[in-house]
Amino acid sequence: MNIAIIIPARYGSSRFPGKPLAKIGGQTMLSRVVDLARGVATQHKNIDVLVTTEDQSIAAHCKEIDVVCVITAADCATGSDRVLAALNKIDKRYDFVINLQGDAPFTPPEVIEALIETFLDNPEINVVTPVHQLGWDDLDRLREAKKITPFSGTTVTINAGGQALWFSKNIIPAIRKEDRSAAHSPIYQHMGVYGYRTDMLEKFCALPQSHYEQLEGLEQLRLLENGIAIQTVKIELDSGLIQTGIDTPEDLERAEKLLS
Repeated sequence: MNIAIIIPARYGSSRFPGKPLAKIGGQTMLSRVVDLARGVATQHKNIDVLVTTEDQSIAAHCKEIDVVCVITAADCATGSDRVLAALNKIDKRYDFVINLQGDAPFTPPEVIEALIETFLDNPEINVVTPVHQLGWDDLDRLREAKKITPFSGTTVTINAGGQALWFSKNIIPAIRKEDRSAAHSPIYQHMGVYGYRTDMLEKFCALPQSHYEQLEGLEQLRLLENGIAIQTVKIELDSGLIQTGIDTPEDLERAEKLLS
């Protein structure tokens, strides 16, 4: 089995231009993500780590940190489209591809490990993505963060078999009566990493953007709106360690506080 961890790193973010090159604790966001991916890849055979970007300054930084970089078009609609575009520009073929966003420097290594193990255990799986059940304190922090940056942080509802029912930038489900005697809240936060069987990635990218995908700005809704199952993997994390992605300068400030 050949596996690729591909890191889309787009310079032209509307909310945070140049985001992959922003520094956290003196190290660029992208280099942190590359280190994370490399750390996991070294534990397995046949796993390659690549970056894909539309920007020459990011490509130059990739050369500095000695990681393969594939230049792709500026008009890729989503990170997954950019990952597929990169795959189409290289000769090697992969069975499974992990889309690890270049703005997710705090993704725990066990998240990537879980995606790999899930695929190796069941190579027929279409798409797999990690989720984390929030404690009540974490849910309170997410609610407070959304008062400032309402489109940061995605939640997900899942069925008994662990398949995703829906994703939203709103906190779902709404809780009419909060029973805080329970160890965790009923809210699952999506951790923003995807593992695709390569043929499913090709199918996904060939589909037109869907209605709710455009409304929410969440590409994974395209899969659900087309009846394609997304398997979730539950990840246990310590309280307070739920910010994996950096969407805005405010998120960056929170990340710096996380390191202090």
